Amino acid sequence: MGGGGAPGPEGKCAQMNQSETQKVGYWEATAIGVGGMVGGGIFAVLGLSVDLAHGGAPLAFLIAGFVALVTAYSYARLSVSFPSQGGTVAFLDRAFGPGLLTGSANILLWISYMVMLSLYAYAFGSYGASLLPPQWHSVGKHVLISVSVIGITGLNLLSARVIGEAEDWVVFIKLAILALFIAVGIWGVDAARLSVSAWSSPLHLVTGGMIIFLAYEGFELIANTAADVRTPATTLPRAFYTAVGFVIVLYVLVAIVTVGTLPVDRIVAARDYALAEAAKPFLGQTGFTLIAVAAMLSTASAINATVYGAARLSYIIAKDGELPAALERKIWNEPIEGLLITSGVTLVVANLVDLSSLSTMGSAGFLLIFAAVNGANARLAGATRSQRWLPLTGVVLCLAALAALLWQTALTAPGRIWILVVMVTVAFAIELVFRLTTGRKLRVSESGPD
Repeated sequence: MGGGGAPGPEGKCAQMNQSETQKVGYWEATAIGVGGMVGGGIFAVLGLSVDLAHGGAPLAFLIAGFVALVTAYSYARLSVSFPSQGGTVAFLDRAFGPGLLTGSANILLWISYMVMLSLYAYAFGSYGASLLPPQWHSVGKHVLISVSVIGITGLNLLSARVIGEAEDWVVFIKLAILALFIAVGIWGVDAARLSVSAWSSPLHLVTGGMIIFLAYEGFELIANTAADVRTPATTLPRAFYTAVGFVIVLYVLVAIVTVGTLPVDRIVAARDYALAEAAKPFLGQTGFTLIAVAAMLSTASAINATVYGAARLSYIIAKDGELPAALERKIWNEPIEGLLITSGVTLVVANLVDLSSLSTMGSAGFLLIFAAVNGANARLAGATRSQRWLPLTGVVLCLAALAALLWQTALTAPGRIWILVVMVTVAFAIELVFRLTTGRKLRVSESGPD
């Protein structure tokens, strides 16, 4: 009796049951996707979409959501077939091999996360500054941007769980406030402001959706949990489609209330904090403050989740041999080097680049990455049991959306195209120089980080 041997049948069953209860279920996986998407994007980029699409902003969000939904099909099929903590990185390596272009794409993904972090920090600073006296807006915004990045990086160095433990509450609070915004504001919507005559041209409608496409970025976080999901074959597809579908409806309703209750020129004038301004007509100054505080909470939690996720991403890429081995090292069980690089770049970019450029850069970067993921699923369609035409449609949609975004940018602010060129060039150059100088052997990740 007793001793240290293997457990009997009852013990094995107990262990299995405990393991099952610790796995991620449908609602948890869906919440991860919703929390990833409604992390701060809608607070940051709503005004940009209205600036381009005018009364057609709800349609612009719907167009962007459709592209995200098609791409979610590829993520769902790849996640079921190749469950890995590596997510996007593992899918690209699996489909195309750890070559120069794949490595460059993975580094571009890391850079795109830095841009998204910069957008969240910019939104945090803008909403916070909107609560300050007018003479302090400019200085206050940059102080708050810096505090958000440095402070949250410090918390991650101390313990990645400090804010993470409150994440569920933050997600609940921001969804509750957005629900209040919709429920109260929908009764005051002026249908004339949403009529076809109030829409922009078709090109502006598409670009109005694509410039804010990164507001849908985040559903792919579900893929990182694939190895820990119960009954993944059914749970993962349902979680992906539910999360993206829910967020599409949420964003479209928020856009309807915003455009339907506030003149476009006022939204554009306050585009850095458009959602708070949109609450004024029906919730007054209290509503403005409530939305601004919700935006700061939301973007702070998004910065926390993304800065740690981006640091882990650099660790995974390095573990696959596509970045220096130094980024594989862990200090206090955390990828410190990747965290510091991510935060340092974010701090500089968020303070120097304007909102429109950040959104254009981030959306373009993720459209390229999502086109590659759709391409990966098309290439592996036999293994993932996919209808090949669907991921191929996703490739076409992502590239067409990118083309529309770049065309509009070339017409209105051609200098911003160079920012994307620099992003892609830097990603390619880092991978090329790394290969030429180290000769380090690359390897396909099977299960992500230890």
